[in-house]
Amino acid sequence: MLVSILSAVIILGILIVVHEAGHFAVAKRLGVRVLRFSIGYPPKIWGFRRGETEYAIGATPLGGYVRMLGDEVGEDLGSEDTEGYLKEVELDLLSSVNGDGFALKQAAGRADEILLPIARRLAAAGSEAQAREIAQSEFHRSLKPEESMLLEEAAGASSMAAAIKALSARHPQRLLEQFRLRAFPNQRLAKRIAIVLAGPFANILFAPILMTFVFMYGVPHLLPVVGELQPKMPAAQAGLKTGDVITSINGAPTTSWMDLSSTVKSSHGAPLTINVDRSIKDKTDHLVFQIKPRREVEKTIYGASAPAWIIGVLPHGDEAIERVGLFRAVYRGVASTISMAETLVIGIAEMIDGTTPVRQALGGPIMIAQMAGREAHAGLANVATFVVMLSLELGIINLLPVPMLDGGHLLFFVFEGVRGKPLKLRHRELALQVGLFLLVALMAFVIFNDIARIVHS
Repeated sequence: MLVSILSAVIILGILIVVHEAGHFAVAKRLGVRVLRFSIGYPPKIWGFRRGETEYAIGATPLGGYVRMLGDEVGEDLGSEDTEGYLKEVELDLLSSVNGDGFALKQAAGRADEILLPIARRLAAAGSEAQAREIAQSEFHRSLKPEESMLLEEAAGASSMAAAIKALSARHPQRLLEQFRLRAFPNQRLAKRIAIVLAGPFANILFAPILMTFVFMYGVPHLLPVVGELQPKMPAAQAGLKTGDVITSINGAPTTSWMDLSSTVKSSHGAPLTINVDRSIKDKTDHLVFQIKPRREVEKTIYGASAPAWIIGVLPHGDEAIERVGLFRAVYRGVASTISMAETLVIGIAEMIDGTTPVRQALGGPIMIAQMAGREAHAGLANVATFVVMLSLELGIINLLPVPMLDGGHLLFFVFEGVRGKPLKLRHRELALQVGLFLLVALMAFVIFNDIARIVHS
């Protein structure tokens, strides 16, 4: 059980980092200020600051977030918003003086001692060149406009807190311009769409990259060795026996059980010429069988029933490891990712239209932990493939137009593009409350569903 929990935490942690890193990287690239990159939700249990951003780990797992400048600002920028922004500017200055990392927490308590003398030296400078030289020696870089404004205010203030209060109360236009320049809500619509899309796309892009490494590392696959034969089905009636090794079908080599399965299912009932190696004592006989698949109703991977062409055999369970080179691995990684994505999209569509029972298709954190533990015992390739599947699920589900998900924000942007202006704040807040309720209800349902599976198993 401990292995299952640890495996689930590590896997979900990786996927959250990938997702939030997508938002983070594109936001930074487009000039938006990122205040915090958090894995897990508050309360914070560990963190450090580097540059403009605080990196944190929260005590509440199963999630994460990137908080950007302006995320919590209403329709009008108030003095409290400006004050919060100036406190971030103060931390930027302290970070530059003291260096990034853990020392900043202690330095923040000594802001007056560190920054006020520098502010007064800058105010007393005889020329702009001398002021730039002081700034370079103290901060190891040039000052940004908002930093210069704060230090100018601090030069005549009793404390940094007083300077921040006074400057935010005055609400100077120059400061508001700097805020809006870096705030997420003030970016052009195309930039905001790119930032929101970056999270799901990071998860989707991560899948073929990881699958490429999986194919290079080595993928276990079932060999085409016949195990159990279903009575009165075509394979048994034709004379196949347990232990037979299927070498080719219709002249095409068969190297895995997947080759056999896909060929039979795509036959549309046409007779198949199946070549078999059968070991009898110390010799191997090469046999040929003509088998016509039969159309039968069976369970799909989504839990629904659907007709399929089958011959009535199950695998024996023999496995082999297949490794391929880089270029072949890239091709197979992309192809397998596309196949998995199609499967997930079909599964979601069948849940929505009622074809697949929701109880059968949905699983929560308990099910993820169980599957993670099982795959961890099966080997690295199995774990990595499981991570790929979850990464695709996270990316695709996040694109659904549900408030609180990235797709919900994209839906807001669509309305904004059509209307020519954003939805009113109260309408967005109402939609987010509905989305939060739906997500909490869904989480409760899947956890209850997981428990019900355990009880009835």
